[in-house]
Amino acid sequence: MPASKAVSPRGRDLRLDLFRGLANWAIFLDHIPNNSIAWLTTRNYGFSDAADIFVFISGYTAAFVYARKISAQGMLAGTALLMRRVWQLYVAHVLLFVFYAAAIGYVAQRYGHSHLLDEFNVAGLIEQPVATLTQGLMLKFKPLNLDVLPLYIVLMAGFPPLLIAMMRWPNAALAASISVYLSARLFGWNFSAYPSGDWYFNPFAWQLLFTLGAWAALGGRTRMQVLARSRAVLAASIAFVVFAAVVTLADRLGTTAFLPTGMLEWFVPNDKTNLAPYRVLHFLAVAVIVVRLVPSDWSGLRSAALQPLIVCGQRSLEVFCVGIFLSFVGHFILEMYSDGLAAQVAVSAGGLALMTCVAFYRNWSRSLDRPPSSAKRTAVLDVRRREPSTDQKVDAK
Repeated sequence: MPASKAVSPRGRDLRLDLFRGLANWAIFLDHIPNNSIAWLTTRNYGFSDAADIFVFISGYTAAFVYARKISAQGMLAGTALLMRRVWQLYVAHVLLFVFYAAAIGYVAQRYGHSHLLDEFNVAGLIEQPVATLTQGLMLKFKPLNLDVLPLYIVLMAGFPPLLIAMMRWPNAALAASISVYLSARLFGWNFSAYPSGDWYFNPFAWQLLFTLGAWAALGGRTRMQVLARSRAVLAASIAFVVFAAVVTLADRLGTTAFLPTGMLEWFVPNDKTNLAPYRVLHFLAVAVIVVRLVPSDWSGLRSAALQPLIVCGQRSLEVFCVGIFLSFVGHFILEMYSDGLAAQVAVSAGGLALMTCVAFYRNWSRSLDRPPSSAKRTAVLDVRRREPSTDQKVDAK
């Protein structure tokens, strides 16, 4: 496929912003321990969760944006712009890492909650600060809940050759991604973590969802719409989603006696680290249902009620970082003062409100950098044309 034809001519799909905003909200709620409001998130009703949504949409938007830049400005310029984005992600991670670890350390010492150091995996910063900080800068050491952004950084850093290949041979690039995924699961490939173990999100496995998103952006989206229009595919997707909800809820509620013997062993524990195949199937089934039920031209996408979610999806990086930090703040508030349902509701609602305010602020602040619209320029020119010249003013006098 020629590079100029690899990019869809359609504009940005607001559904992507909507569901990435939902993913950011869900990640915040899920990261607050013992938070009853987290029962509203998808992780309790299926095999996949907000992380799957976040990675897939990240691959979709990366391909959508940078394939156009490569087509318009050339391979070298497009790759340079993509790597600039990787640097921005890395800087955001380092800033979040420092503030997050410092906040946990301060609270642990100031209020005598030393268990937070072990609970959030920052004890190493106190015992071996230089070595631990160095490994943190290398993305090998990560405090609790700081796993998604390093995964995103690695996937984006390795994306240029895949994107260039996918712009010309999308199916072959997807097949290569599937081969890497299967090999990682078969041979145990993963990145090592510090001080021991492996990455919680295995990049060799999770690249499959990222690549599926990119493939969808560069033509696969049309194929998915064809599948979504098939009644058989839609029925199978609904059946699998219902099955996943039953199994997941049975495990979380401890009511597994009615399930056939041995069935639970296939799905519990949910292999999130290596992206179990049933997670991928569940996500694709949900995607088929969403594409069928929520068309891209749905008028609700422009309603005021969904604007907070859509804006949070558009300003995903800032909202994600703020949400991770606020999840610790919410955990501390619930542990220090009250963990009742009213407190959980207040902490959850307050955190989501702050994340939304950050998103709207970033949208507003970015708008200040834009040049004045052509309409304003035209208005200024018209006013100037109507004003009499200096000579005319003198004659008039």
